[in-house]
Amino acid sequence: MKTYDTEAIRNIALCGHGHTGKTSLASALLFSAGAVNRLGSTDKGTTVTDFDEDEIARKFSVSTSLAFCEWKGVKINLIDTPGYLEFIHEAKLGLRVADSALVLVDAVAGVEVQSEKTFRYAEEFDLPVFIVINKIDRERASFSRALQSIADRFGRAAVPLQLPIGSEAGFSGVADLLKLKAYRFADDGSGKMEEGEVPAELQQQVQGQRETLLEMVAESDDTLLEKFLDGGSLSDTELERGLKAAVGARKLFPVFTCSALRNQGSHSLLDALVAWAPSPADIGTVKGLARASQEPVERKISSREPVSFFVWKTTVDPFSGKISLFKVYSGTVKADSSYHSQSKDHTERLGAIAILQGKQMVTVPELRAGDLGAVAKLRDTNTGDTFCDKSAPILYQPVVFKKPSISYALHPKSRGDEDKLSNAMQRLQEEDAMLFFDHDPGTNELLVSGAGSQHIDVVVGRLKRKFGVEVVLSPPKVPYRETIRRKAEAQGRYKRQTGGRGQYGDCWVRLEPLPRGSDFEFAEEIFGGSIPKNYWPAIEKGIQGARLKGYLAGYPVVDFRAVVYDGSYHDVDSSEMAFKIAGSLAFKNCMEKCEPVLLEPIMMVEVTAPDENMGDVLGNLTSRRGRMLGMENVGHDSVIKAQAPMSEMLNYAPDLNSITGGRGSFSMEFDHYAEVPSHIAQKIIDASPKRAETEEK
Repeated sequence: MKTYDTEAIRNIALCGHGHTGKTSLASALLFSAGAVNRLGSTDKGTTVTDFDEDEIARKFSVSTSLAFCEWKGVKINLIDTPGYLEFIHEAKLGLRVADSALVLVDAVAGVEVQSEKTFRYAEEFDLPVFIVINKIDRERASFSRALQSIADRFGRAAVPLQLPIGSEAGFSGVADLLKLKAYRFADDGSGKMEEGEVPAELQQQVQGQRETLLEMVAESDDTLLEKFLDGGSLSDTELERGLKAAVGARKLFPVFTCSALRNQGSHSLLDALVAWAPSPADIGTVKGLARASQEPVERKISSREPVSFFVWKTTVDPFSGKISLFKVYSGTVKADSSYHSQSKDHTERLGAIAILQGKQMVTVPELRAGDLGAVAKLRDTNTGDTFCDKSAPILYQPVVFKKPSISYALHPKSRGDEDKLSNAMQRLQEEDAMLFFDHDPGTNELLVSGAGSQHIDVVVGRLKRKFGVEVVLSPPKVPYRETIRRKAEAQGRYKRQTGGRGQYGDCWVRLEPLPRGSDFEFAEEIFGGSIPKNYWPAIEKGIQGARLKGYLAGYPVVDFRAVVYDGSYHDVDSSEMAFKIAGSLAFKNCMEKCEPVLLEPIMMVEVTAPDENMGDVLGNLTSRRGRMLGMENVGHDSVIKAQAPMSEMLNYAPDLNSITGGRGSFSMEFDHYAEVPSHIAQKIIDASPKRAETEEK
């Protein structure tokens, strides 16, 4: 495999809504460029970029993958990203290292939710965007309707560079607005095309769209605008030069059309990517930080600069182990060489380096600035780490995701599964940026959090398939707490005589409410030696043990102070055990008088949704006992900040998706505990194991 210079590289992320044909288009581009010897099919599970068992079975992408091809001397790295909501975070990872985005739009459905979302990701990373209207051969497909949908969502900067010849099953080619030529596509899946004249019935439409294109290109540059206004047109050279500059500056989003499944339009798209997509050298510089000062640092994207590369994704292969995917931002990365980790401040030795053709690793001697590669078995390297020349330090910023709000309790099926689970979870977390495993000390449950139920299903499948670990999922428990409203005091007396030495412990305890978040305090106010000092810790242990088992519903009692202030003892019969039992009895007797209440966790919630859905979103939050704190507008969306009980938010994600058509998102984190309304508290108490035990007795 030859080495490509920075100028001869294109890094293109294919993104868009699920089932817009991203993986099929990647297969068509690879086949047309001769990188593979057959046209892959998602239905048959033969595509290069969907190689995971989950992807083959589900017939859609669940993680971002890489492939490459060469076209006219240029290496095109294709970054195939998922399009379903629960895996869309993977698209953001891919766009982080892309230099252009290829956003796919369904010719039947128009712009859908995730196509819009990935367009915004591209905007966030300041990437040039190409738009492809795919599935133009389908029944009810409409280029004009899809184009209007694109203009409505992405603005007037989205301008076609070609128009389709024919529609639905009659689609046979495109009319090129730059060359004013028609290209007819072969119908045998080869991807080949023949040049000809624009059909007479399209001449007027082509001229009209070309005028729009000329105006948009002229508007992107003051010099070109002046020439256009003076002469009413631009030369072919001026148009091509201005078009590339406008695309690179995100002032114009070229629109193409194709049928990826029939491999029609791939040749003209490859030509466009080579001609108009920027190379890493065209991007110019990349921004980073100085590790010590956190001050901004810029690095020229050039193989002549000091070496630096960024690990943007990690995968786990059953045979190769951990594989780190990286982008070279400067210098040249060579196989069998050592490099300094700026993130971890240590040196790692790279063995063989490779470029990825789906799951196949093709070894190469070196990779130059701008290229994408992979290396196996780096021991202390994780996603987001930066490697660089020690004499020219720079730290590249990783993509940071909010912790997902959908959680399930994870229960190993057997003791053997329990022993293997910890290592398996760690490996999967390295692979998936949106996967979190936590132990909840409040409920003593192991929680797995992800982007949605389908995401968690994939994780459970991988645990079994890759690591032989079987688990059962259940809804997480809500970590309720109990507390007291008023001060009270009571005696705890334990006396038992069994014929020999007896047991005797007697204490008076006072419980006092404390502010929220205070948990538990223990104090003593004993005078005159009514209870020897060595028995005080035993009383505290007794109270601690009883409060953790709860009084109302079995949840820990918090936010109170226990004060032991009197009691009595026996020289022979008293013991630590007796005073521990006496302490627990005093606690229970006090609780009868303290007006105990149930507390629930209140979450700070942030919901982002389209403006048109705000009424329904607010109504739904109110029905969940949410308390609105404020709202602000961000573009076409509104962001609501609110507080709501955790118990009401466990099943919020499906409702929000339904209300907003998948356009909404939310995050939440624990804020404080508050008293549960009495009518709800009684239901929780009645359903608790504590109440069941009491009734049995």
